[in-house]
Amino acid sequence: MGAFDYKAIDKNGRETRGLIEGDTARQVRQLLRERGLLPVDVSEITQEGPRRVRRIGVSKSITANDLALVTRQLATLVRSGLPLEESLKAVSEQNDRPKVQSILMGVRSKVMEGHTLASGFADFPHAFPEIYRATVAAGEQSGHLDEILERLADYTENRQVTRQKVRGALVYPIILTVFSILIVSFLLAFVVPKVVDVYASSGQILPLMTRILISSSDFVVAWWPLLLLGILGAFFGLRAYLNQPGPKRSFHLLQLRLPLIGKLVQGLNTARLTRTLSILAASGVPVLDSFRIAGEVVNNIPMKEAVEAAAARVREGAAIGRSLAVSKLFPPMTLHLISSGEASGKLEVMLERAAINQEREMDSIIGALLNTLQPLLTILMGVVVLFIVMAMLMPLFQFNQLIG
Repeated sequence: MGAFDYKAIDKNGRETRGLIEGDTARQVRQLLRERGLLPVDVSEITQEGPRRVRRIGVSKSITANDLALVTRQLATLVRSGLPLEESLKAVSEQNDRPKVQSILMGVRSKVMEGHTLASGFADFPHAFPEIYRATVAAGEQSGHLDEILERLADYTENRQVTRQKVRGALVYPIILTVFSILIVSFLLAFVVPKVVDVYASSGQILPLMTRILISSSDFVVAWWPLLLLGILGAFFGLRAYLNQPGPKRSFHLLQLRLPLIGKLVQGLNTARLTRTLSILAASGVPVLDSFRIAGEVVNNIPMKEAVEAAAARVREGAAIGRSLAVSKLFPPMTLHLISSGEASGKLEVMLERAAINQEREMDSIIGALLNTLQPLLTILMGVVVLFIVMAMLMPLFQFNQLIG
């Protein structure tokens, strides 16, 4: 039995969409007619072989929030003893997002055909990353799918928390920068010209600061469309340039060398690597496969290359800790914990401890970065506004001295 998306017209002439199960599209149309609906379009949402049929407009991917929620719900239901196909159906019904419902029903139909859960996830690679599929496959082979799903739920939730921390740290500086630019632009475009008109009628030589401010104001008023286009062009041009392999690698290498920023990038990628290796090792995924999958979650190119080089050394029989230490891009504490885990036979425990260590350190780095950026931005904004105010007041002081 497969899952189908349908579009139909009810008795009142209104269009309705939804999901329904059936053996064939013909049977689904008959079921819809029995419900008093006139079928307009019926399409299967499962993948058979290389061809996938799905409703146009339904995305193949789901958000990180949706993935974390779905994983936790599925882990809870499977742990309670509910059959897998019923668990998938229940999670689908509990979700109010059509694309998530479609994907889960597609996975369920694959499972009901006798395939594994990992095989069902593989039909939707953009929704379920490789670490997800590999971990589930290992859990099914070992007979501990419920435990593996619990670990996956913890993993997806931890990743989402980390992502939210980084985004939250960037919100305030971005808002402050944008508002600062808007305020200064408003002053230059509307306030300064009115003040200039007053000074221009006096016929006096204006102070240097005032002349600089007037020139800046005239430039913004006269050329603001070209200035805006120039800023947008520079932004998108730089973005396109940094998307090229060579410049992108150089930029990522520069990130690692910057104070505070380098520590943040290093800590974030190291936490992702160790957390991913931990869950894969605990799930019984082979070490080399774990390295290959974990390398995909590392965003920084030099660090990703270091992981690939370390995997090649591990393949030749070298220790994991020493292999990662060659690049000198990973924190010493992480390397010591990994080496200790290898020596004691508790690698997965030490990998998890290393991930927790890095996440805590990253929290302190984010706090330090915020404590540095916020005062700097505030001071910079104050200096710019002070310059504008002083440039507008200095002619008044000059006139008072002449009168006196």
